[in-house]
Amino acid sequence: MSQVKMVNKRKTRILSIQKVATIRQVAEMAGVSIATVSRVFAGSDLVSRELVERVQAAAHSVNYQPNRIARNLRTQKTHTAAVVVSDIENPFFTSVIRGAERALRNAGYTLLLTNSDEDEQLELEHLLNLRAEGVAGVILAPTHEDPKRYEQFLQAGLVIVAIDRCPMNLKIDRVTVNNIEGAQTAVRHLIDQGHTKIGFITGLPKISTAFERLMGFEQAMKIHNLPVNPQWVQPGNFRRENGFMAMMDILRLEDRPTAVISANNLMTLGALQAIYECKLRIPADIAIVGFDDMAWASSLNPPLTTIAQPTHELGSVAAQLLLDRINDPQRPFRHVILDTQLIVRESSGVHYVLETN
Repeated sequence: MSQVKMVNKRKTRILSIQKVATIRQVAEMAGVSIATVSRVFAGSDLVSRELVERVQAAAHSVNYQPNRIARNLRTQKTHTAAVVVSDIENPFFTSVIRGAERALRNAGYTLLLTNSDEDEQLELEHLLNLRAEGVAGVILAPTHEDPKRYEQFLQAGLVIVAIDRCPMNLKIDRVTVNNIEGAQTAVRHLIDQGHTKIGFITGLPKISTAFERLMGFEQAMKIHNLPVNPQWVQPGNFRRENGFMAMMDILRLEDRPTAVISANNLMTLGALQAIYECKLRIPADIAIVGFDDMAWASSLNPPLTTIAQPTHELGSVAAQLLLDRINDPQRPFRHVILDTQLIVRESSGVHYVLETN
């Protein structure tokens, strides 16, 4: 009999642990009304920061989970947002997603992730599905430069924030980096190292990120009265394999540049592979500067000079722009431009072979 009683007590204890906390319990523990608790979890601006923190602490202590389905029915809003990246294999987007996810999670949103793989049709399918699912908004790295492609979704009420790149004349919030200045900084650095023959591996021509970086390169070369040899500018399409082929085309030239700038990290990996396969030394035979400062950049031999982007900040700023637009659909559109930073390492050193006239 005693064993039966012990089993029953254990079952009772387990049931009490699993019992779902109620909003009333949260209100009592926080010393506020049920209405105040509801406002906090609805994201209302009418509640002070002190009360928000008190309610959140109380909810955490009793393991309270708000009923998202019921809340969505009341507010006619979902608390789900999405990120559509253009290449999920690119580590650049890993850090961007992390920054966005943290900011959205802190605001009570769940994040969905999809990958367009630089495929315009696949991107269209993702946007159609996300609109059908009723997501609150989308952070998008667009694959297309035609604004009409995205206006149909805006007119249907889907909130979109562009990240990294954006079609011209599309009226949406966006966050990018100063690509032109970043490329110009790379050119100036190589010139300071003694280089006058500089090549460039560019990305997809239809993407704003690519033509802005190419524009910065060409402008800096012109400012310093240096020629831009068309054979030294090769398309890499933001892919590793294309970066490899682009650098091989450059290295096969009888008159080749002494330094090359690569416009993204995947193309840089391909370019490095080409240099190594040709058994050339960096920077003695050819110097290289990459765009994006990945974790592996400092571990290469020699370590890679890069133009670093604030990737985590790109994601968090995009998330905040999305939240602001959801909460205030009529506010003016914003374009946030973040600065890049030159990280100097050994791959861009002075060219060691003196040229003769």
